[in-house]
Parts: sequence; structure tokens; C-alpha cells
Amino acid sequence: MKRVVFLSLLLIVSLFIAAHTINYNNAILRPWQLEKGNKTIYASFVMLKLGDVYLENLNGKITHFPLSNFSAADQEFAIQRNELIKDINFGNHEKDHSEKLNFNFGQTLFIIMVFLILVFLTFYFILGRNSSYLKPILIMGTVITLYGFTHSVMRVMKTSTSPAFIDSAFAPFKPDVNTHFDGNYFYVETKGNPKHPMMNGISNWQQQVPIPQCYTGTNYWSIPLNPVKATTPVPVNSSHFLRGAVALAANGIAIFNPYTNTGVDAYLDGQLDQYGGHCGRADDYHYHIAPVFLDSISPEILPIAFALDGYAIYASREPNGTSMATLDVNHGHIGGNGVYHYHGSASAPYMIGNMVGVVTEDSTKQIIPQAAAKPIRPAGAPLAGALITSCVPNGTNTGYTLNYTKGGQNYSVVFSWTTNGVYTFRFISPTATTNSTYNGFIPCVSSTSTISEIAEMDNSILMYPNPSNGNLYFKLNNKLLEKEIEKISIYNLSGELVYENDAYKPMIDLKNLRKGIYMVNIGLTNLQLTKRLVIE
Repeated sequence: MKRVVFLSLLLIVSLFIAAHTINYNNAILRPWQLEKGNKTIYASFVMLKLGDVYLENLNGKITHFPLSNFSAADQEFAIQRNELIKDINFGNHEKDHSEKLNFNFGQTLFIIMVFLILVFLTFYFILGRNSSYLKPILIMGTVITLYGFTHSVMRVMKTSTSPAFIDSAFAPFKPDVNTHFDGNYFYVETKGNPKHPMMNGISNWQQQVPIPQCYTGTNYWSIPLNPVKATTPVPVNSSHFLRGAVALAANGIAIFNPYTNTGVDAYLDGQLDQYGGHCGRADDYHYHIAPVFLDSISPEILPIAFALDGYAIYASREPNGTSMATLDVNHGHIGGNGVYHYHGSASAPYMIGNMVGVVTEDSTKQIIPQAAAKPIRPAGAPLAGALITSCVPNGTNTGYTLNYTKGGQNYSVVFSWTTNGVYTFRFISPTATTNSTYNGFIPCVSSTSTISEIAEMDNSILMYPNPSNGNLYFKLNNKLLEKEIEKISIYNLSGELVYENDAYKPMIDLKNLRKGIYMVNIGLTNLQLTKRLVIE
């Protein structure tokens, strides 16, 4: 009888240890009981949003179910976890960004010690007398324990980023960018050209010009919401990622490897303008170094970009506003929230030394998935001795005039496009003018409305004061009616709904909200507008 009891105790403890997981921001892989359908699922808590509980399973897939579908105990657990995350987020700005990886070595070591003591007692009291049937059971228990421990260690390599946090980085540049997300990726749509001047100062020109691109619809930029640290980070150098982007700036502009497809440092080679960008073979404008100037537009606590491995990129300051800490060989480090991030700088490697997160590089040396530019004419060739002096948009925003000097003389390229996709180029030299026309893609619109339509609607709603210390007011101009506003929702940076009203309301009392950054979503009949709000 003693043997049976002892063996039962040993197996129970072994199974407990195997099932135990390492704390992941105190989110434990646990059974969730769905009363509708009498189904049990094992997953960790992600967030509670709009009455739905978002859960992540062992494979990193995120699903969501109505809170009311769960048992009373699970509902209480979800609500408590939601409150805990809220406290963490508003207690420290740095913790707004991602879930904290908290590897509790003390707790894990204690469990292992208990198991080893049981193993010792088993050998001492029982195994010495009759070990023929105990050895297989003991070995099986050990294997189960080690598997559970190893799986927990692997889970600590994974993080989950709040879509609302990512969206807050892009918010200052809306409506020039459009965003949405699912359980795996955060998607960004853009027309490809920034609002700042382009091409000025390029002394090694490839004769490409900035044509707006259609990174819209299904041709969007994809940022992983569940980044996984790579066992061996892949270097961003002259051998890897020579085609396409490695990151996306907060203003929606792609950031390429500092090395071009010919293996040279684009910055040192004189190929970049004053903002660190130029145009590629498809006449697509992009950066090759970190756009640190965006730090003067966005709040310092927000990223200036996101790498395509899912990790954020900051400028010269940490997420909490302090001076940048020492960088590792990857050109970043783990922040105070336990999550890795990169930093931009003025010297090589400029932004990313090695891709810390797991990415897929295809045979063309490009990270996939990612958006693709569409050329409308053959690629140009280097023009020795040319220096670009300006690139000015025309009065209708349907083209540019690019001016450059060569051999002490002035030259221009005047290019424009029509709404049906006809692109016209005039090459003006001191002695002659030549013309070229190309039939290309139709100038793009966003997946919901054109950029101009979004801008017009956004300007039709005045939200003030911002920053606010309590009351928030809305005022509409004569282009927008109150009945056209179907819903006003406010989210914190963890994606949690903190306010919602199913109609227009000219004044909202927000005195119960804590200080911080929020996203105000205004739902119109066929359009969603997002505005950034600061509560002081």
C-alpha cells in the first residue's frame, strides 16, 4: 500500500511540474471553460477588448470569444488580469509597449528541487528493494518533467505586442497611413511618398524619381504581432536582405538595408538625400538609414519605426524618455519592460545590426511577407557628376519637377501622372527637351477611401483640448452631420476600451481616466478615423 501511495504522489507531482509554465507577464497557460459547447481550451490571456477575451494558444495563434461564453471563474480571472495589465500599463509608460517576459527562476528552481527530493526518497525507500517496475515509471516522470520545463523555456522567447501600441506610433501621420490588424500581423497601407522634401543633396544619382506607390489593399506592409527571438540573429549586411525593406517608418515609408543591391553603403556612397532616402529601381522612395528626424514629430516615448521582425525601433531615447542605454551587437537591447527594441543612430549599422526576431528571407534576399513596388518604366543608370538640388511637387499634387546640376549646367525632369495611369516625363537639358510616356498602374486609393477623402473627413471633426485634463470636446464643420457619426470609442495603448458612445456627443467627461496616451476612434458610415489624445 505504501508503494502505491508513494508512486501516485510521485506521478502527480511530476505531472504538476510538467504542466507548470514559466510566468509570461503573469499570464499562465491555463484551461478556459467555454460553457457554450462544453469545450475546454488551453491558452494564455492576451487582453479583454469590446467584451471579448483574446487568448493565445501554444502555437501563438490568437483567438477571441465573448466574455459571457466562459464560466464564472474564467470571467473573474479575465477581468482581474485586465485590471492588472491596466495598472501595469499606466504605472510605467515603458510597460505600455508589450507584455513583459518574467522568467521566475526561483519558482522554477524550487519545483525542480522538490522533484529531485522525491526521486531521492523513491530510491532510498523503495527502489532499492524492487526496482524492476519502478524504473520505467521514474524515467517517464523525468522525461515529462523535462519536456514541460523545456517547453516553458521556449515560450519565454516569444512576445506579443499590443496593436493599439503599434497604431499609436503611426497615429501622428494619419491619414497618410491607414492601419488595421488581425491575430498575427499589424497591417499598414500607404501611398509611399512622405510629406517632407525628397531627393535634395543626392550626389550619386541612379536617375530614379519618386512615383507614389500603391501599398494598399492586399499589398500592405505586415508587422508581426507575435515576434519570436531568433536562435541565431541574421546580420543586416551586404549578404542578406539586399532586396526590399527590413523595417517600416512611422510615416509609412519603407526602410531598406543600409547596403544597396550592389553591396555598397548607400549613405557613404552619396546616394541618399538629407532625410536618408532615395528612389529604387521601381521609382519607389524609401530610406536606407534610420529616420531619426521623426523623433521631432512623434512623442519621444513612441517608436520611429518597426522592424519587419516585429520589434520596435526608437531614436536617441529610451521608451521612458531617458537617454539611450548601451547598444548590443544587434544595435538594440532589452528594455525595462523585458522586451527587445532597436535604436537608430547616425553611424553604421544605423538601425539594425542583426535581425533579432525570426524572419523569412527568400531566394531574392528579401524578407517575406512584405509589400511590393510596381515599376512603370525601365530602371535608370548612374549619372556621374549629377547633384540634385530640389524635387518640388506641382500645383495639383500629380507630379514633381526634379532639378539637378551637372558640369556647371542646370537640368530638370518634369514628371506627372493622370487618374487613369498615364505617366509623362520631360527631360530638360540646356540644349534640348525629350519626352517619354508610359502606361502604368492606376494611382492608388486606400482600402476604404482615398487619402484626400480621409483627410477631408478628419479635418471636419475638431477634437479639443488636446492635451486634455478632463473634458474632451468635439466640433463638426458643415461638411459632416452629427447623424453620420455612428460611434466614438477610446482605447488605451493596451488596446482596452475605456470609453464608448453609439452616437455623436459634443462633450465627453474623461476625468476618471489616468494620465497617458489614448487612441480616439470615430466611426462614420463608411470610414474609421483615429485621433491621438493625451490626458495630462
